[in-house]
Amino acid sequence: MENKNINLVNGVKQIIAIASGKGGVGKSTTSVNVALALSNLGKRIGLLDADVYGPSIPKMLGLSGKPDTTKEGKKIIPKEKLGIQTMSIGFLVAEDTPMIWRGPMVMSAIKQLLYEVEWNDVDILVIDLPPGTGDTQLTLAQQVPISGSVIVSTPQDVALLDVKKGINMFKKVEIPVFGVIENMSYFLCPHCSSKTEIFSYGGAKKTANEYGIEFLGEIPLDTKIREHADKGEPLFNNKENIEYNEIYTKIANKLIDKLENQESATGPKINFID
Repeated sequence: MENKNINLVNGVKQIIAIASGKGGVGKSTTSVNVALALSNLGKRIGLLDADVYGPSIPKMLGLSGKPDTTKEGKKIIPKEKLGIQTMSIGFLVAEDTPMIWRGPMVMSAIKQLLYEVEWNDVDILVIDLPPGTGDTQLTLAQQVPISGSVIVSTPQDVALLDVKKGINMFKKVEIPVFGVIENMSYFLCPHCSSKTEIFSYGGAKKTANEYGIEFLGEIPLDTKIREHADKGEPLFNNKENIEYNEIYTKIANKLIDKLENQESATGPKINFID
């Protein structure tokens, strides 16, 4: 299937879409921490919360309030936290407002959040996609110049079935799957640091191997991850959690390598549009 109606995004060089076949696997938490790890490696990072039905990134980054607009009022200026340019529907509606929208309305909103934002010299835009493999994800994949995708899953069989759907969706629209991340790989006891495999173990790695896709890494189920997200203080930003900094940094380095290899294979970088 060929991608059609592709429109470049002003001020953005490359785009990584972070997806999950189902909700509740930690996709948004992963998106935030991977974005911070990429930034820590010297990249200028943008983060788009495209999960319109459940925008959680503002909460995770401790951001609130409506964003400013350019002097002409034509574009929204993304909010910035920890060096990350961030945009979300959560900035534009009240926290408790349900987004009861049909597919075309959701897609229209996402495209506005993407194209009507004043992204400033972004090397990599990380898009936190809505969960699932429906019309919204497919249309976005067909119309946005996504460099590659990452699929987040938990180890249990139910989640892995949806991982396979996600891989097949990206293959249909000819978007490379850079790899799979297994979240909640094991429970790390806060008292004794022992590991317990609550949701089974290694399923995502096995699935990645079946499809010939790189396994990017595993992230434990740890109360610290939830606590930091609830406080709006991402785990990666905390210097006390060195082990997690290392996990996300390894993932970020692999993604940068994928992007750089892609550039060398396909030609020069896309220049910004004036």
